[in-house]
Amino acid sequence: MNATAGYRNLIEGPLAKYVQHSNQIGGHVAEHAKLVQEAFNAQLNYVEIASSRADPGQSAQVELLGPTSSKILAIQEFREKNRSSTYFNHLSAVSESIPALGWVTIKPAPAPYIKEMSDAGQFYTNRVLKDWKEKDKTHVEWVKAWLETLGDLYKYVKEVHTTGLVWGTGKGASGAAVPPPPPPAGMPPPPPPIADLSLQPDANDRSALFAEINQGEGITRNLKKVTSDMQTHKNPGLRTGPAPFKPTAVHSSVRHDLPGAPKAAPSKPPVFNRDGKKWLVEHQKGNHNLVIEGADMNNVVYMYGCQESTLTVKGKINSVFLDSCRKTSILVDSLVSSIEFVNCQSVQMQVLGKVPTISIDKTDGCQMYLSNESLDVEIVSSKSSEMNVLIPKGNGEYTELPIAEQFKTLVNRKGLVTTPVENKG
Repeated sequence: MNATAGYRNLIEGPLAKYVQHSNQIGGHVAEHAKLVQEAFNAQLNYVEIASSRADPGQSAQVELLGPTSSKILAIQEFREKNRSSTYFNHLSAVSESIPALGWVTIKPAPAPYIKEMSDAGQFYTNRVLKDWKEKDKTHVEWVKAWLETLGDLYKYVKEVHTTGLVWGTGKGASGAAVPPPPPPAGMPPPPPPIADLSLQPDANDRSALFAEINQGEGITRNLKKVTSDMQTHKNPGLRTGPAPFKPTAVHSSVRHDLPGAPKAAPSKPPVFNRDGKKWLVEHQKGNHNLVIEGADMNNVVYMYGCQESTLTVKGKINSVFLDSCRKTSILVDSLVSSIEFVNCQSVQMQVLGKVPTISIDKTDGCQMYLSNESLDVEIVSSKSSEMNVLIPKGNGEYTELPIAEQFKTLVNRKGLVTTPVENKG
């Protein structure tokens, strides 16, 4: 398969279907798809350059990768700016998996990296299917087209770029060296170094890794030289073993009198309002008196970026979604659908009535106080830890039960058998 022809087939085939279905859905999905299409076109340009010249070296690759990297960041930033969108799961499915375009920096086996990124977005594609399969089949076709795009990218890379991006010989028909083509006009600057990305708390980890890889030789500029007094084989007193992990303290102020001291990130204003069927509770800090009253059964509550706060929801509503919250509690009367935790730390929930489903993803520390009416709840968890379910005893006290975090898988002739590993510690 020709390198550029294979990639063009990918763009003109499944990616075109994805864009078509995105335009049919419209709104944020269509806008997002435009950025995705531009990212794939930027990578096609990079593949075409690679096929026509010899490997120019790492520093030149960094410059050539600039357009692709900037598009990946734009795709993910679009998702962060539209967290209250009706199509947030669509945006998340793409944003979580778009770093697959970073395969061009992976050696010696880039194809598995694409599969890993595709799996990263599966949580959200499953949610799109769950929410829309009975309402609008266009969304089902949208999911199929996006997964097919990633699948075809995997097949293309595995077949054509098996051990890494293939570069040309850099010679023409006469055997003479061909000078490298100039970079395209208006090329955006290369992505910022990883130190800058760390100041953006919502930046996607995989895009940060992609940007870090693209630093080239500059990736080592912040490393300190190990002197003889720091070497353990010359100083036995240093061999005391690693210290216990302690979380980094976060201070409200940052010293600015030091050279290169980072500037404090601007604090975002708290939000507490109703937008149609959605209740938006965002960036609340130290507020334990948040109360939602008068909500309807078709209403949803979206809580984002809250810290050390408590929300009480009175009445029966459809669902609750907590995203990137820390040390936050929520008390609900009853839910028609579910309560979900994503990217949270040290959160608690209590339901007084019914909750059919609890979903926990990328969350560390989740306490779930159930009522007698909710003992048949279905709990789905992934990439999470320290999850405990508290069941009422009837005397005002609770029995605490941990959710398994470790699993054992056995292989037999019929396939795989996976069972949770009991924590005996």
